[in-house]
Amino acid sequence: MDFSFIMITVAALAVTGLVAAVILYFVSQKFKVFEDPRIGEVESVLPGANCGGCGFPGCHGMACALVAADDLGSLSCPVGGQAVMAQVATILGKEAVAAAPKVAVVRCNGTCEARPKTLEYDGAKSCAILAANFGGETNCSYGCLGCGDCVGACQFGAIRMNATTGLPEVDDEKCVACGACVKACPKSIIELRNKGPKSRRLFVSCVNKDKGAVAMKACKNACIGCGKCVKECQFDAIKVENNVAYIDFMKCRLCRKCSAVCPTHAIHETNFPPRPAASPDVKAAEAAAPAQTANA
Repeated sequence: MDFSFIMITVAALAVTGLVAAVILYFVSQKFKVFEDPRIGEVESVLPGANCGGCGFPGCHGMACALVAADDLGSLSCPVGGQAVMAQVATILGKEAVAAAPKVAVVRCNGTCEARPKTLEYDGAKSCAILAANFGGETNCSYGCLGCGDCVGACQFGAIRMNATTGLPEVDDEKCVACGACVKACPKSIIELRNKGPKSRRLFVSCVNKDKGAVAMKACKNACIGCGKCVKECQFDAIKVENNVAYIDFMKCRLCRKCSAVCPTHAIHETNFPPRPAASPDVKAAEAAAPAQTANA
């Protein structure tokens, strides 16, 4: 092969590569996207969990939103909490507004004892699949399905299934309120609520929308929508909609009067000190109340 032909080929390739490089350089400069260097700084102090609990697709998305925001009042990193937000505020020269810490709560008290199975599911152990095919293994079509999708969704080991009750339990100390369990539950029984002073909370542990007699037949612990809690609350914190009560944690003053009058004990108290022991007459009246309400 002629040596000159080889040299011409090599030179042609070199010139082509050089021209392509120049073109690529000018194109990259023309369409270069500027990224605020503060985004990298902010992202470096975020926890890197990429859990999506902040409402953005990962920590980079959160960092972009924080830099672009005029103020940080509506933005919060649930994993890093106030300590991380304080660092972000220092980097951006903005004020970090303290947000009330939240925690996931399970709004179902349909234990194996209170809500017995009426059929047996023999398919893939997945709440999503079970919910897509039928209402569940009990007569309550609103309650926990017990397959543990929420456990698998939690990156922080904050949820476990209780083998005795068949329900998920949340560890307050490990929960970062990222909301992954909320998204994973096809029955929407998990909710993020204010953690409360001394981690004390009141909430209705039921989402059954059936009428009282039907709900109670399906689950002894169901809310029957009787409205006694509404009448007892002095702060307008409770409403009954679609046959089930709901406590607004922004209005609730944790007086516990509502839970004391609930005939089915559907209102849960968390981390409160024990109540004074009730007299035998009061206990007898409380035991008779659910039966009277159901018959009504």
